[in-house]
Formats: sequence, C-alpha cells, structure tokens
Amino acid sequence: MEILRNIQSLAYLDTLRGDKPLVLVPTMGALHEGHLSLVKLGAEIGPVVVSVFVNPTQFGPGEDFESYPRDLEGDLNLLRPLGVKAVFTPEVGEIYGGQDGVTVQPGFRAQGLCGGDRPGHFAGVLTVVAKLFNLFRCEVAIFGRKDAQQCLVIRQMVEDLKMPVRLIDGVTVREPDGLAMSSRNRYLSSDQRLRALCLSRALYLAEELLRSGERNPEVVVDAMRQVLVSADSPEYAGVWSVPDLGQSTEISGMTLLAVAARVGPARLIDNLVLDITNEGVFPGYLLGK
Repeated sequence: MEILRNIQSLAYLDTLRGDKPLVLVPTMGALHEGHLSLVKLGAEIGPVVVSVFVNPTQFGPGEDFESYPRDLEGDLNLLRPLGVKAVFTPEVGEIYGGQDGVTVQPGFRAQGLCGGDRPGHFAGVLTVVAKLFNLFRCEVAIFGRKDAQQCLVIRQMVEDLKMPVRLIDGVTVREPDGLAMSSRNRYLSSDQRLRALCLSRALYLAEELLRSGERNPEVVVDAMRQVLVSADSPEYAGVWSVPDLGQSTEISGMTLLAVAARVGPARLIDNLVLDITNEGVFPGYLLGK
C-alpha cells in the first residue's frame, strides 16, 4: 500500500489504471467499520485508493476542526489488510493555496437540513471533493449514505458540472444497538451514547409507520420529534424526496427520513432511505448501486 503525501506522488495512480475503473473513497480519517465497508464495496469494482484529509473549509467557526479525531497510523493499519492500493494523506497547504481561492458553491439541495445550520459547510465539501476528483481522475467515487445531504449535493455538482465520475453510496453501518457508526461517537460518554440511540429509534419508528400504511408526512415527522427529545438539543427531523430534497403532502417514491441532534459534545446525524411504492416499502439509495 503506497502512502502518497503530496500531489506529485499521485503520478503513482497511473500505474493502477487499466481494465477496471479506479475507485476513490474520500475520508477525513478516524476510520471505523463504516468507512471500511465502503473500501470493501470499492474493491469489488476496481483498484481502491483512499484519501485521508481533515478538510478545514467544511468546518464553521466554533466547530470541532481542531479537536476532530486524528489517528493516521491507526487508519493505515485498518486499510492495509483490505488491499487498498494507495492512501493520499496531504497537508492542508497541499490542497489549498491560500486565502480567497476559487470555491465550488452548492445548488439548492444544500438548503435546509445540515445546510441550514452550517453555513458554508457544503461549499467546503464540494470544493475539496472537486479538487480530489481532478487530482485522482477516478472513474468511481464511493460515499457513505449516512451523510445523505452531502451525497445529494455532490450528485448535483457532478451532474451540473458534467464530471466524468460514477457515484455510489454505501449503506450505513450500525452498532448492534442501532447507533450509526460515526467518528464523532468517540466524543460520547456511556450515558450520552445511550441517549444518542434516540436518533435511530426515531427513524425506525417512522419506518414502522410507513410500513403500516401511513403516508402523511406531518404524522411521521411528529412521531420522530417525540422520540428525538431525549437528545440534548434536537435540530431537525423530516421527510424529503430524493434526489431533490423536496417536500410534499404525501410520502411516495424514493424518500429520505433524516434526523440531527446534539448529544453531549457531539452533533450527530442519521437517516434511512426508503423507496415507497404501491407494493410496499423497500430499501432505497441516493446515488447508485
């Protein structure tokens, strides 16, 4: 597994290009089984390269950029057994040249949800993802479904800017009790971790309502909010259509159920993606299979 620390070293990627597509899994490190599942998914498609870069431009004032967990050696040890071909671990100055550089501004899908509470966040996400796509010239990129709005904002960028990359979203990996795996779970005490289960419980209750035939979004959202009160500071609970993150008076088609809340020092998000049809409720996806 090659460790690539600067842009010049990315020339190594040319040795990986061939009959199978080059697959990029972008991460901010602090890897867990959720990230590793994306790597394993990518390995079924072609040679996998991983980026480990804590991107400063997607953190707002007062957010946890400085304290965000970093464990590069631990990350590399997790990746080596998976057959990853290369890991890109640049310094900030390698990616950003200085103040007031060119940025990629998100479209309408960045409004609301996390975009409403984190101004500038998705511009930072899109700017670094666009840079990585240009640097890697990857044919496939895999993102975690837990970051649902991020997936859909990136999808809009790729579609609108005609970027030649296929996007895939990997399923959310959960702990046995249902808590979605997240690097920020490391911030939680044992009591806070128990209370954090309200996010997944809210989603599972909403799914049960949908499977029972409920299609009124107000009823579903109210049920989620009642469960989410166990968090220290609930931020949102809602039902949106995929891919445009619109809302309607009746739930149908590809649908995102999403929640966000603060528990202790951590801001946590979670979601379910479901395909609501006349025949029933089925697992859905955001980007592609």
